[in-house]
Amino acid sequence: MTLAELHYVVVVAQERHFGRAAARVFVTQPALSLAIKKLEHDLGTTIFERRQNKLELTPLGEQIVHQAQRVLEEAERIKILAAQGKDQLNGLLRLGVIATVGPYILPDLVPLLNARAPKMPLELEENLTQNLAGMLKSGKLDVIMIALPFEEPGILTTALYDEPFQVVVPVGHPWQKKKSLDSRQLGTEKVLLPHAGHCFRQQVLEACPELSRSDAEGWQGNSLETIRQMVVSGFGITVMPCSALTAKYQHKRLVAIKLAQPVPGRRIGFAWRRGYTRPQVVKVLQETVRALQIPGLRMIAR
Repeated sequence: MTLAELHYVVVVAQERHFGRAAARVFVTQPALSLAIKKLEHDLGTTIFERRQNKLELTPLGEQIVHQAQRVLEEAERIKILAAQGKDQLNGLLRLGVIATVGPYILPDLVPLLNARAPKMPLELEENLTQNLAGMLKSGKLDVIMIALPFEEPGILTTALYDEPFQVVVPVGHPWQKKKSLDSRQLGTEKVLLPHAGHCFRQQVLEACPELSRSDAEGWQGNSLETIRQMVVSGFGITVMPCSALTAKYQHKRLVAIKLAQPVPGRRIGFAWRRGYTRPQVVKVLQETVRALQIPGLRMIAR
């Protein structure tokens, strides 16, 4: 058993396809298939079930792949420990961000991060929390930016900032001149929220229980920006995080209204694997986010 064979197993498990996996590890498909078969023979077990046009992990194979990922991470850690002077900020960072954070934080975060770590290009993935978590655990992503709490075995997290929610109504709505609203009032309105699967939707429903008990829960949109345009059209109202309501996102046909105490909101943070071999990357990410000047965000001290 070699580290190369373990790497092959992990990549095949991620791709669920020998052709794509072979392209990722720069070997031919027959050579990759032979290496996997050799490892299975050496271990005396089957890692992958090969069916017509389908490749699945066996129950024991899932455990082997998980352990292989840990072994590869520890091997990478040995390289870093052996080279104390190595610059951890030199090299690609694969960063995942939930869809209700990315469009509003990344435009300010990316240039500031590039100035602090110019040799660290970003590969960005915007997705749902559930998908980002899977990519983080499988090693496809290094760090993800998500809503907390986020508790998974082998995953570390750090809180970055708290973000209050606000109600958004179209011009001409009876509430447009109100300075604040009680969240319980939302139950009487047609409130547009992202589809199920978006953690932001669940956070709003938990913070505003009246919505869960009304028909308003049925109106859903694909993204906050799609929902914003639906509100502009007069189809309903919505709730948005304050980062989506800064000056650059203001619309002359919309009015944002603060919610009364206790103000509903969310906490955003970073998550990464316990064995991640570039802790300095996480540190500079934390420092960069905390240096952002975005109105409404309440940064959490270290």
